[in-house]
Amino acid sequence: MDGYPAGMNASQQSSSMEVKEDMNTQTESEHQPSKDALIDISFCGATPLVWKVSDMKRCRSAGVIGALVGSLARQPRQNVRLGRPLELLQEEALLLEDTSTAAASLQTQDCGDEETHAEAVRRYEAGLESSYKEQCALALEDKKTVLRRIMNEKENGTDDCGSAIRDRLNALDQAFRFPLPAMAVQLCTARAGFSHCPEERSFHSTDWPMPRDERLNTRFCVYRDLRNKGFYLTSAGKFGGDFLVYPGDPLRFHAHFIALCISMDEELPLCDILAIARLGSNVKKTVLLCSPKKCGETGNDESVEGDVVYSSLQWSSMV
Repeated sequence: MDGYPAGMNASQQSSSMEVKEDMNTQTESEHQPSKDALIDISFCGATPLVWKVSDMKRCRSAGVIGALVGSLARQPRQNVRLGRPLELLQEEALLLEDTSTAAASLQTQDCGDEETHAEAVRRYEAGLESSYKEQCALALEDKKTVLRRIMNEKENGTDDCGSAIRDRLNALDQAFRFPLPAMAVQLCTARAGFSHCPEERSFHSTDWPMPRDERLNTRFCVYRDLRNKGFYLTSAGKFGGDFLVYPGDPLRFHAHFIALCISMDEELPLCDILAIARLGSNVKKTVLLCSPKKCGETGNDESVEGDVVYSSLQWSSMV
């Protein structure tokens, strides 16, 4: 039989196939997160943050994009490539909570115990001092390595500056000063306790630590309706709107629409309409005016899917 040794009988072949199937099933179960697991959302004020890589993958699979806002450990002083945490829009976090996909990790801190707080401050300052000494030693060694390389190059050449560099290298231990503002401070998020208890599965929207005003409700109704239609949404602050609407994953498609969320009874100046329509034309996108219907118009007490009115704006080239 193809794929098996010649001396293997049928029973051995069947048992080998069963073992392979069990191993494949076990491997798939290890890489796939549990369906009952909740996405752990932490809050910095009213800003939702996702720290775990597995939760970030589940957000992406649910169509929630977010934006990376953290610095990389090896390249902290640049903003071209960013890392964890993943900052979510409030509408994205509300959609995950509304679909029972996420739970909030409410970190309660007891500030009444002054001794405990003082001890934590002392440990933090001691950690900073230890990190500063370690970085001083590393910076001094890097400086010595550079001077040794330059000195070797001078000695191999015809220049007579090697002695001056050697004297500078010998005096570097006493003359070197590592400025305190140059110290890189890194927060260890792995031990910060970003997790939630299993009891938080009974989490209610009334306990959600974000204010629910009329403006947020309007944006959330539009976000939920467009997401249910299969569109992907990101923030459109730099385009003068509320959301950028993509026909698919933003890594593969450009945005087709700029969504502007306004209520049905909200008055919008004509100059603002002309400005957003002209901007949409310049960036080759269609402007959508999105207005959720009121409860009385839908006949329900709450907003439901399909109760958003869309009006498209395109700049015409009429003279």
